[in-house]
Amino acid sequence: MSHTILLYYKYTHIADPVQFRDEQRALCEKLNLKGRIIMAEEGINGTVEGLTEDTEKYIIETCKDSRFADMEFKKSEGTGVAFPKLSVKARKEIVSAHLGDDDVNPAEMTGKRLDPTELDSWYEDGKEFVIVDMRNDYEFEVGHFRNSIMPEGLHRFRDLPKVMPQIESLKDKTVVTVCTGGVRCEKASGYLVKKGFKDVYQLDGGMATYMERHPGKHFRGKLYVFDQRVVMGDGADTPESTIGTCKVCKQTSERYVNCDNLDCHLHFICCTDCTNEEGQSFCCANCKENPRLLGKKKAEVCEM
Repeated sequence: MSHTILLYYKYTHIADPVQFRDEQRALCEKLNLKGRIIMAEEGINGTVEGLTEDTEKYIIETCKDSRFADMEFKKSEGTGVAFPKLSVKARKEIVSAHLGDDDVNPAEMTGKRLDPTELDSWYEDGKEFVIVDMRNDYEFEVGHFRNSIMPEGLHRFRDLPKVMPQIESLKDKTVVTVCTGGVRCEKASGYLVKKGFKDVYQLDGGMATYMERHPGKHFRGKLYVFDQRVVMGDGADTPESTIGTCKVCKQTSERYVNCDNLDCHLHFICCTDCTNEEGQSFCCANCKENPRLLGKKKAEVCEM
């Protein structure tokens, strides 16, 4: 039996997110889907996995709602264990931007949509443009577009206002915002437009769509995904298929761990050679020398 993972989002008005949350949860439970779905008044953002026939039923049922009739579902091969459970929540935002008074409604203000094939032709034709990566910095480390910019300090999407001074010099240039599936760069592109950027695009369908259409081209490395796979490739076998490096020793790796110092817990790339015999990984010497360890010691403390 084959499994499929769906990645999707849509900025559209949802008058009662709580009611819609309950409807979506009931539908997913009926179809035995697992994953994460967030809805807010501004729309829906989700990724779920299930048997292929059940994910197709989910698409059909969700698209019966006129608000989502044209919603794009990105499909990738599942494992059957990509998600441990189903989580369906109603929140204030479908991505945590926390822009406050500078918040934008992508249904009203956003960058121009750039088809992935057109972006590929821009690369091939030598067009002058700048790609600004709107993902978390640790996602960037394992894979990104050629010559793209990752603002320093963009640890989470809500850090966007803080890193704006680093990219304000690009206001008169052609700027393309990118992210995994499109939900973050759609809001980010609208934010840049509001801040006075003159020629802003958003990659339609995100990196996932570009990699599917143009494997082995201008996206280097692997795509970070928020499920048990952690990273996924595009099937192309090139010298640039693996670009991630261990934070400790700098050798090539795509293995993500969390620092075993509880005062840190940094999510980072760490090769197996830099994990000790107890299965512990530390992002730096300071964390290694001053650990409050996860695992057995943590369990013993919790049981007291």
